[in-house]
Order: sequence, then structure tokens, then C-alpha cells
Amino acid sequence: MMIIFHKMMASYSNTTYWIISNSVRFLLQCLEDLDASLRKLNSRLFVIRGQPADVFPRLFKEWNITKLSIEYDSEPFGKERDAAIKKLATEAGVEVIVRISHTLYDLDKIIELNGGQPPLTYKRFQTLISKMEPLEIPVETITSEVIEKCTTPLSDDHDEKYGVPSLEELGFDTDGLSSAVWPGGETEALTRLERHLERKAWVANFERPRMNANSLLASPTGLSPYLRFGCLSCRLFYFKLTDLYKKVKKNSSPPLSLYGQLLWREFFYTAATNNPRFDKMEGNPICVQIPWDKNPEALAKWAEGRTGFPWIDAIMTQLRQEGWIHHLARHAVACFLTRGDLWISWEEGMKVFEELLLDADWSINAGSWMWLSCSSFFQQFFHCYCPVGFGRRTDPNGDYIRRYLPVLRGFPAKYIYDPWNAPEGIQKVAKCLIGVNYPKPMVNHAEASRLNIERMKQIYQQLSRYRGLGLLASVPSNPNGNGGFMGYSAENVPGCSSSGSCSQGSGILHYAHGDSQQTHLLKQGKNEALEHTVLFPFPILNIHFLNVQEEAPWALVSVVGNVLVRKRTHRVLVLKSRDRALISLLQGADKITF
Repeated sequence: MMIIFHKMMASYSNTTYWIISNSVRFLLQCLEDLDASLRKLNSRLFVIRGQPADVFPRLFKEWNITKLSIEYDSEPFGKERDAAIKKLATEAGVEVIVRISHTLYDLDKIIELNGGQPPLTYKRFQTLISKMEPLEIPVETITSEVIEKCTTPLSDDHDEKYGVPSLEELGFDTDGLSSAVWPGGETEALTRLERHLERKAWVANFERPRMNANSLLASPTGLSPYLRFGCLSCRLFYFKLTDLYKKVKKNSSPPLSLYGQLLWREFFYTAATNNPRFDKMEGNPICVQIPWDKNPEALAKWAEGRTGFPWIDAIMTQLRQEGWIHHLARHAVACFLTRGDLWISWEEGMKVFEELLLDADWSINAGSWMWLSCSSFFQQFFHCYCPVGFGRRTDPNGDYIRRYLPVLRGFPAKYIYDPWNAPEGIQKVAKCLIGVNYPKPMVNHAEASRLNIERMKQIYQQLSRYRGLGLLASVPSNPNGNGGFMGYSAENVPGCSSSGSCSQGSGILHYAHGDSQQTHLLKQGKNEALEHTVLFPFPILNIHFLNVQEEAPWALVSVVGNVLVRKRTHRVLVLKSRDRALISLLQGADKITF
């Protein structure tokens, strides 16, 4: 087996050491483990130094290559690279064999089934894959009997010429490098998979463990880095889950929800495969164009864990040290950087994650950042994570904060999430003065989130005017399957609701004004389940009343009339809908068709 290796370098100036200790080290451990497995089969791994375009033509001649087998890469950069390699191989008379193994499905077939366009909602994606042929079972593990007819010519200087490089060889200083929290390699991946499958109660009941402080730490059953680096077969994972479910449920067919982690991965891969601008805002046809602020100083504080919010800073510190953070922790820091507090482009956060996360697939990373910043896939911008209350609810005692921010270790639980509120005496006892030993909060969260929600509202109102409501496709609010975008609640703190989210006002639709008059109007409407009163800025040019089919996302209940709120005339409609984001975006529309 041959690996073409070229040096991985980080572009973010202050993260190089952590890149070394995580991504590069993980990759090298994967290669070492692969070489060890091949040795047991009387073979070896050949690691070739250099760029593929330079290396392949030479090897085709030197080794008399007749066939080249490669794994299909669905991402635009990979497809461009592989096309160049195929051209070189064809010119050299080498047969190229391409196999799909990094994804469950042939993504081109999904797109073809959808009329030539990638599905942009998870629901549509599920519909499409349910119509496809059943997945092929994984190939059997290679044994010595299978490989006995293959000979691997080895030289005495194999390790010197083709061995796995070390960090030192690549020019990295490893002094003081701590042990890896996530050891790389297929052997470790398969061990973790077995531990994962031992949780039969979870598989049987589809219940995710409740969020707590331990959930935030690296789990011995975590699999995402191994899927990303290819040390764990996604098909093997899929069929292992299927087999276990059938044993527990007595041969009943498993629902698609069982495969949530794998299918969301496929969804983002499908959305990105033909879109080379998927990781950009400009020129990206599925991304909302938002005028984000450019603030390098604020970005650096966020990336380096110096925001002054312990919950955010602890998460970013764990990310830099270990290369992994819990998915809800990712949500919290992504929201804080973008639409929640700092109003900085998701592209900047994506770059930092790409450098620091062990499991940062290009497609998934970019797709997740668009989703969490409400730039695509998800439009419930009126919810945001509270950087104080969400963490406090998850870990009331603050053990997570103390683990990653030892400077705050002396604070009592009451103040560890908002140490700036601690009296000076308590700060002195804790040996940590806010503003001296630990930074003050870089923003006023309540004010920033309120302003940013209004910004988002205005942007989406413009979209609803000029692009219609087709963009409001309904996507499940949480691709990790925990039942809601927030997932877990938080203590009541200024600017935060009991759900751990920041809500402007007490009702889902009156965040824009938040005054008692509008609240009163909401109470006057039909407040039955799924019915909401919506105030539209007057005048609405036309309201057409058409028959609304049952599967439509909204239905008109009644027209109350016109009212005056803060010297502005509004038309009051009562709508019934299961999509709150849709209803909120209907506000401000010049023409509504029912």
C-alpha cells in the first residue's frame, strides 16, 4: 500500500503547536498503525514524500505500475486533484480503479435522483436515499490467505526511504508534547466502535445520554476523528449498528434516525460535492449574503480563549489542547462568534475549526458553520446560546471551567460562569482579579445578541421580499438528534432564558419590539397549539386567499384587522404553522399568498 505524504501546515499563527499535537500527530499514528497491520500480513506501507503530480509519473516507470486503485474523493479539491492524477495515469498506460468507500452512497446518484441538484433539506435527503438500492455490505477483513499471492519487495533501507515520518522529521519541536487524548489508527477505531456498540440500551431506545459535565470531555467511544481520517469504515459502522438493532429489536427494520450521525455526514457531503464555493459566502449559491463585521482583534480573542466568558474560553482551550469539543460546545462558540455576539463571518470560525478539529471534514465543517450562523439550512435566528446560562445548566459546579481555565479554579460555583459579578473580596480570595488575571467580558451579551437578532431579522425580511419564501425549507433544528436546537436548558441569567437560549421578549414572535402592547395583542389572538398572531408592517399590497393543502407549512386562521403599535400601523393575522421560523420571516413581506 502506498501513501503520498506532503507536509500539513497551519495558517493561523498562534495555533501551530496545537496543530502539531493533534492533526499531524493523529495522521502519523494512523499511518504507523496501518503499517503495523500490514506487517502482520508480510507486507509494508510505502510512504512517499512529495506532491502527487510529481511522484506518480516517476513511480509508474520505476515500479512498472499497471493498475492504480484510489478512493473516490467527493470534495471539489479532491476531484480536481484526482482528475489530474487520472490523466497522468492514462498517459502512462495505467488503468485507474476508483471505489467509493469514504461515503455510504454514490453522491452523484443522489443528485441525479433529485433532478441534478443536491437536496438542501435533510428531509428531502432522507426521501431520496430511501429510494436508492440497499447499501453493499463491507468487504471482509484481509487475511494472510487473501494476500498470500501478493508479494511486496522490501529493501533493507525501507524505513529510511518509505517509513512513516516523525514529527521531528517534519520539522516540529516535540519538547513538552503531552500524550494524545485521541490516539490515531484503525486498531483504536475498532476498539472504540465495539465500546460504542456495547451501549445496547441506547441503540434499543434511541435515547442519547443526558448532557452533563462528563459529556463535555473526550469519550472513549467517540468515533468522528476516525471516520474523518478513514481509519473507520462508515459502511462497517452502518452495518454494525443495523445488526445490533435487529438483535435487540428482534429483526425489525431500523429507522433512519438510528444512523443520524452518518446520514448528516452524507447530507453535507452531498450538498458540497459540486459546489467549490461551499466554504465561502461570496459566490456560494446556497449561502445567505450577510454583511458580517471584520474585527481581527475580536476574532483572535475568540480563537485563543480570551473573550472573558469562561464557558466560551474553556471550550476554545479544550479545542486547542485536545483537538475535539462536544457538538453542543461547538454550537455555543459558533453562535458566539457569528450571529450571537461578535457578528464575525462564519468563514473565519470555519478556518479555525479546520486547523484545530481532528474531525473537521471540509464539507461537514463548512456546512455546520453555515447552519449554525443561520447562513443556510437553518433560519431560527431568534434563538442564540447564552454564554453564561447554558454552561451553568450543563455543569452547575463549574468543574469543566476549572479543568481548562485553572486561573478561575478558586471561584465558587455561584460566580465561576460570570466572575465579573463576584465581589472584589471573593476575587481576591480566588487569587484572580477580573481585568487583571482574567479578562473582562469583551461584549455585553444581552445588548449584542439583541442587536444581532434585529440585524438578522432585517436581512431575512429583505430575502422574503425579493426571493419569495422558497428559501424557508424546513430542516430539523439539530443534526445531532438531541430534540431541539438548544437541546438543554440553562439557569436564569440576565439576557438568557431558562432554555439556555437568549430570547428577546417572552413570545416567539414579538422579539422585534418586546413591548407590552404587542404582548397584549398576542394574547388577544387565538393562542391554541401551533397558532400564532403575526403583525405585518402596513401596507401589505395584496393578500391572496387560496386553498392551502394540509401539507403546506402554514395556514391562515383569521384576519383580525389593523392596529397601531408605537405609531406604526400593522395588519394582524393569525396563522397556524409548525414552522416558527417561517412565521417570523413572514413579518415584513410586501405580498403574501395563501
